[in-house]
Amino acid sequence: MLRQFELVERVTSYDPAADEDRLNKAYVYAMKRHGSQRRASGDPYFSHPIEVAGILTDLKLDADSIVTALLHDVVEDTDATLEELERLFGAEIARLVDGVTKLTRIELQSEQSKHAENFRKLVVAMSEDIRVLLVKLADRLHNMRTLRFIKSPDKRRRIARETADIYAPLAERIGLNRFKDELEDLAFTELNPDARESIVNRLEFLKSDGDDLSRRIIERLTRDMAEDGVDARISGRIKAPYSIWRKMQKRNVGFEHLADIMAFRVIVKDIPECYQALGAIHSRYPVMPGRIKDYISTPKPNGYRSLHTGLYFGPEQQRIEVQIRTLEMHEICEYGVAAHWVYKSDPEDRQVEGRQYRWLRELLDILEHAQNPEEFLEHTKLEMFQDQVFCFTPKGDLIALPRGATPIDFAYAVHTEVGNRTVGARVNGRLLPLRHELSNGDQVEIVTSKAQTPSPDWENIAVSGKAKACIRRFIRNEQRSQYLQLGRQMLERVFKSEGYDYTEKAVAGILKKLKQDSVEEVCIAVGQGHLTARDVVVAVFPGVREQTKGDKDKVVPIARARRNKAGDHFAIPIKGLIPGMAVHFANCCHPLPGDRIVGIVTTGKGVTVHTIDCDTLQQFQDTPERWVDLGWANDPGEEPFTGRLFLTVNNEPGVLGGLSTVIGRNEGNISNLKFTRRALDFYELLIDVEVSDVKHLTNIMAALRAMPNITSVERARG
Repeated sequence: MLRQFELVERVTSYDPAADEDRLNKAYVYAMKRHGSQRRASGDPYFSHPIEVAGILTDLKLDADSIVTALLHDVVEDTDATLEELERLFGAEIARLVDGVTKLTRIELQSEQSKHAENFRKLVVAMSEDIRVLLVKLADRLHNMRTLRFIKSPDKRRRIARETADIYAPLAERIGLNRFKDELEDLAFTELNPDARESIVNRLEFLKSDGDDLSRRIIERLTRDMAEDGVDARISGRIKAPYSIWRKMQKRNVGFEHLADIMAFRVIVKDIPECYQALGAIHSRYPVMPGRIKDYISTPKPNGYRSLHTGLYFGPEQQRIEVQIRTLEMHEICEYGVAAHWVYKSDPEDRQVEGRQYRWLRELLDILEHAQNPEEFLEHTKLEMFQDQVFCFTPKGDLIALPRGATPIDFAYAVHTEVGNRTVGARVNGRLLPLRHELSNGDQVEIVTSKAQTPSPDWENIAVSGKAKACIRRFIRNEQRSQYLQLGRQMLERVFKSEGYDYTEKAVAGILKKLKQDSVEEVCIAVGQGHLTARDVVVAVFPGVREQTKGDKDKVVPIARARRNKAGDHFAIPIKGLIPGMAVHFANCCHPLPGDRIVGIVTTGKGVTVHTIDCDTLQQFQDTPERWVDLGWANDPGEEPFTGRLFLTVNNEPGVLGGLSTVIGRNEGNISNLKFTRRALDFYELLIDVEVSDVKHLTNIMAALRAMPNITSVERARG
């Protein structure tokens, strides 16, 4: 454990202006507060904050960060308060300590919820000051180094899993590769000890067998650089066990097939020499295809810059990786944000320097759009864990996205409103579907429309956490709005059919009876099908129950119901709403504007719209409370509806081309086609056609019937 004067000496060695008195004061204060507390290892608890502070001195962090490390557990584990810290050490230290505190006093329903809520608060805190994350990572690193002393295997695995899932990726995101490698390896030791031991044994064998090879490679590369006039410092390293295991899993290959187990770093003076060194290597050795990566011209989001190339070296054709970078790039690779984060007195200056961390802003966007901590954690994992592709806007701005991302992800990465209004995308000048998978270097132009809104289907297309969170939020808000509108209309209709006027005041008087918090919640519950409109009417006017006693149990004769729907004055008008929200169009009968329609309420889903002659309605004749009278609005909207046709056509050349031409000439669009029966002389097929209303579909059917090689055209009901 570092002694008091040793810690102060470490800080003043790289920061002569550091406040020694405050460092000494924090050391003594924390020691007294933690007193006789012990860790699972049996060591005094105070050894932990001392070790955390020592880890941060290796990163040469400012004195405020070191003081925060010394005090980071006193509020959680002792009777110290934030107010006391602010009085003794200032508001800045109190704010940082508050951000780092583990928040174990939060009372949530489950361990998962608690874990997600803690992480949510950490993201908020580190967005205000990145030092919060640096202290938290050092805290986690020391806890992982002493994990073996915890007796409970389940607790050890939970901490290791949390480290692998959250803290190691966060360390990587700020470029702190030293922390990332050690955190991953310590978690790997706990979570999969057998796999780690196997890889370590292979590495030991490789090292004993390859020391001479490594020395020869370094000598040869040094000579090559000197011959081309490049002043370079070259070193070798063996990849960390967890990184090897992860690549083996990802690529589904064996240990011997990995190319970068042995890697060599070439440190040069400046950027031109980086490319000169690359040329010197490529002119002498065979290059492995697809292994050249230029992170100098296109840095990673965490600021990492380097040239990577894969080579076949020597007569044994040993596969090696070479990384070429300047000394400044190397320091950023090792120390990440700590290598170039300058702490200034003006908080605004500090925030300006943090603007490069786009990923952190995206986490905040996810936080804003997530419904609960668990959803935030899920989307954040999506955001942090996946490999990345780098795409460009038409103006040349770089957008980093997860591997497998689509134009939907790109649009939301540019701006939430751009994502919400997306109708199409041009990738490298070509108009491509929104589900197209983007590749490195693609230039993407998003086509937008003010009339567009996100589709529920987009959630299955999107890959990035931010896009999924934004889409889910829109769907939740839109569904709530539509359920509210639909429920209010249903209440107005039933009130009117019973001879009463619907008023919010009347409903407000029976909220307790309905176990709802507001009139709005009552309308939403009715729209969702959790409450029936008649339940509300009966609650407001109990006398209605006597007049309609037994009605709920009566069976609805389908024939009479169909006659009644023809001119029902109480029908609720609907228009083309977003599919998958409060109103759904049945796939069994594909209702179109102009059809006589009826709605069936499904609990939790809202209303499904059927044509009045749909055979499916037979299933609901004994539940009259689920029927809702519907009618089309005067203006059903501009979006297309799907009509399904059943055709019998002659098996002749050109018949499919002819029928698609006829449908196109009549302004229809084929969205799906399926052969249901094939014979030597004829085919039977189903065609889904996008049309504006039933009249439009009827015109297309008439045009198809006029074709000599089409035997029959009927509207399909299923």
